[in-house]
Amino acid sequence: MKRYKTIIIDDERLAREEVKRALEKHKEFEIIAEASHVDEAITLIEDLQPDLLFLDIHMPGKSGFDLLEELTNVPDVVFTTAYDQYAVKAFEMNALDYLVKPLRDERFSKTIEKVKEELSNRVKLEPTTLPMHQKIFIKDGEKCHFIPLTDIYFIESLENYARLYFGSDKAMIKRSLNLLAEKLDPKVFFRVNRSQMINIHYIKEIHPYFNNKLQIMLTTGKKVEVSSRQSVKFKNWNSL
Repeated sequence: MKRYKTIIIDDERLAREEVKRALEKHKEFEIIAEASHVDEAITLIEDLQPDLLFLDIHMPGKSGFDLLEELTNVPDVVFTTAYDQYAVKAFEMNALDYLVKPLRDERFSKTIEKVKEELSNRVKLEPTTLPMHQKIFIKDGEKCHFIPLTDIYFIESLENYARLYFGSDKAMIKRSLNLLAEKLDPKVFFRVNRSQMINIHYIKEIHPYFNNKLQIMLTTGKKVEVSSRQSVKFKNWNSL
């Protein structure tokens, strides 16, 4: 049986206990951690890489929406909240479902079936990493490109699109940065922040930046700012 790593995030202990009790009937979901505020949750998510979050919206300091904005890689989410007016925004952020507290058993069970179906389909469609020697075909408007992955030095996110930079050219494709991160070799393509990725073979210089961040200059002359969390990851990833 496939098990899905789950983190419960809510500032109220009783609310977290309510979700835990509801999940006891559904053994496919393994609760690996719980958090009471956003900063704690971010650390847990980055370290544990869960499949699913049960996430409150209203919390002290930062909201559940703020949490998703700060993550580099966003797990699937079910929002749990005492307020019903944020449903539209929740689904705009690709939430799998939106539950209003207190949780009702019948409604929760329907959510679980929906989540299981969605996550199961994700597993079946899980992409494999493309070999670096492979060439890819890109159609951008009236122009077509057939380029080796090794030629791509920089990728930036534009909502559900991504812009790829290669040689002296660039092209748009209808792919999210999250999907590209799954398809590209993680030993070569590094996610420097929520919206940009680089090919490390094109790194020319690395400089300390504000607030313990790094700034990377590529051989093409392009400069990119590495987020605080990704700066730490980059230093650990590339040290002895």
